[in-house]
Amino acid sequence: MIAEDPNIEVSVTSEYLPSHSQPEANRYAFAYHICIANRGQVAAQLLSRHWIIIDANQERQEVRGEGVIGEQPTIEPGAEYQYSSGVVLETSVGTMQGSYQLIDNDGNPFEAPIEPFLLSLPHAVH
Repeated sequence: MIAEDPNIEVSVTSEYLPSHSQPEANRYAFAYHICIANRGQVAAQLLSRHWIIIDANQERQEVRGEGVIGEQPTIEPGAEYQYSSGVVLETSVGTMQGSYQLIDNDGNPFEAPIEPFLLSLPHAVH
């Protein structure tokens, strides 16, 4: 098992995209905005991602891939890397969680967990 590094902090905000959604066709689009902060003493390169996406029907999708938005960024100590992406669900509420797989300057692989976050229409969940 690959170790986790507590010096990499991942924060997420999400939003519903009504202009890209078609509720009558069970198509709900969401954007999520990620900030990856390196609080450690060495640079880290993000190599890949693993997402687990679950909608309100308990339909589960897993997504694995290289980098994020076509990049494999190196995040220097004290720096942050931010990006936005999106997902389409068949329900108006769902969750995402996962992890990033990174490597430090010495070639040591590690993971940064991404805690579960909510995807929902405004006011759908109290």
